[in-house]
Amino acid sequence: MPAPDSTDHGSAEMTETSGPHGGSEGIGDATSNKAFDLPAPVLVELFESGEVEIEGRMPYSSNTTLLVTVKGDGPGGEPIEHKAIYKPGDGERPLWDFPPDLYKREVAMFRLADALGFPVIPATTVGNGPFGEGSFQTFVNADFSEHYFTMFEAGTAIDDLKQLCLLDLIANNTDRKSGHCLLGRDGRAYGIDHGLAFHHQWKLRTVIWDFIGEPIPDADLQAVQAFIDAGPPIELVCLLDQLEVDAMLTRAQAVLDEGLFPEDDSDGHRWPWPLV
Repeated sequence: MPAPDSTDHGSAEMTETSGPHGGSEGIGDATSNKAFDLPAPVLVELFESGEVEIEGRMPYSSNTTLLVTVKGDGPGGEPIEHKAIYKPGDGERPLWDFPPDLYKREVAMFRLADALGFPVIPATTVGNGPFGEGSFQTFVNADFSEHYFTMFEAGTAIDDLKQLCLLDLIANNTDRKSGHCLLGRDGRAYGIDHGLAFHHQWKLRTVIWDFIGEPIPDADLQAVQAFIDAGPPIELVCLLDQLEVDAMLTRAQAVLDEGLFPEDDSDGHRWPWPLV
């Protein structure tokens, strides 16, 4: 079954829905103090082997982006389920400056964060759904009225936002909009939408410029050093080409050498649009 064209808004099988990762009112449990119902390793296994049911289409997305429920068996054989954001590769619009299969970069960002020990990216993996292979990212139970600008202004989850900033530097994220930072019901910040990352050419575009000149926390620098010393894990390397892996390691070393959050070196051109 081919993925729906990204300009085809709705069908008998697929209706547009409000939700996270692009329009989020009305989805999630406002009474819960958890961002996720299951631990990351269990979620990865579930998304790789579970049964996928489509709930609806996410609005405001340039590529096919679907809210799904994935059902399967837990570690003890008990039935489990969790919502996820499914981005099939066949639903991507071609880009002149990025190769196909952007969904693999969504997974690569989670693998990078996991290797660094930064718990700020929802568990994400490659799986198969009704429209073919794609990425499955854990649905974040979040306060969707919040985003980077509101969190920073309120002084909320600042350590998490700094880790997201570091991830974006190392991964060369070209699309860190304010709305791509969610405030989970657990009070932690989480980053989403990373299909435009890991290019070997320097293309950083982000709204996170509020830490310019501040020292990068020692614990985070130590995590970057350990990542370089150990080398990127195979789960990350297999999602990128060698030029992209080498460029990522070069950027990680630059973070260590500088030790400070960098300035915008482009006279304002390193901001995404729209900002939120």
